[in-house]
Amino acid sequence: MGWGIIGDVTPRLMLLDTASLYFRAYFGVPDSVRAPDGTPVNAVRGLLDFIARLVQDHRPDELVACMDADWRPQWRVDLIPSYKAHRVAEEHAEGPDEEETPDTLAPQVPVIEAVLDALGIARVGVAGYEADDVIGTLAGRATGPVDIVTGDRDLYQLVDDARGVRVLYPLKGVGTLQLTDEALLREKYGVDGSGYVDLALLRGDPSDGLPGVPGIGEKTAAKLLDSFGDLAGIMAAVDDPRSKLTPSQRKRLDEARDYVAVAPKVVRVAGDVPLPEFDPALPSAPRDPAMVDALATRWGLGGALRRLLVTLEG
Repeated sequence: MGWGIIGDVTPRLMLLDTASLYFRAYFGVPDSVRAPDGTPVNAVRGLLDFIARLVQDHRPDELVACMDADWRPQWRVDLIPSYKAHRVAEEHAEGPDEEETPDTLAPQVPVIEAVLDALGIARVGVAGYEADDVIGTLAGRATGPVDIVTGDRDLYQLVDDARGVRVLYPLKGVGTLQLTDEALLREKYGVDGSGYVDLALLRGDPSDGLPGVPGIGEKTAAKLLDSFGDLAGIMAAVDDPRSKLTPSQRKRLDEARDYVAVAPKVVRVAGDVPLPEFDPALPSAPRDPAMVDALATRWGLGGALRRLLVTLEG
């Protein structure tokens, strides 16, 4: 796969939750930023500037743009039918699911992919899996420190101080990032990375169509996990009349058994995605300079591409 030890130095890997970043770029850069033919390219140019800033500030040796080959995998829907159901575009309700995407963003995604490929920045998506799953698999296989750049808190579950895995969560663009490690997770949520899955599935997440356990919010979930250790410990307490669950907590958790049984597989990112062969090394020069020039001209990307190329050369 092209990674491992470079001399005596273990490479630093950066994993991009690409859709999360280009959505942020789309909403953060005015749609008055357009190609010569008038097509909006705000997401494209914004993402290129994001990558340039990330490389400049964090100097990864390897970088992978992880993609959603399937944003709503059927195996997750089979377990929890409401999973991301509210995001399905209405016009596709009878056919294959298409994510509801702003009209002027969808056409920019193929441009983003073409530019990344021409630059030689690794781009990986696998049929049947979300970008989160690709990220989880790559983070699990990495031999050195890993920075995951995402605006999705679900990936907090991968934070692991012992392995050097942290999440860089954008607070404002990518110039202001929350460096999320186990200390921050314990401070904000009362759990570490491995406990975040249990917290997330108990509280639920309306943005992902995860119902959670009714009446169990984030603070209550954190207290239950502190008291009983993990989800299995909480459910064992439901069956133990001597446990210190309140009657309402016991009732709600008991009624949510079917959900609790399947939710961990839905919420936990996959760690066994069958990845294609690719080279994650961050290029110092574009793979296809002629194509980079053609894309820059066609889409009016000159400034953003130049800034990224200068950063990569450095």
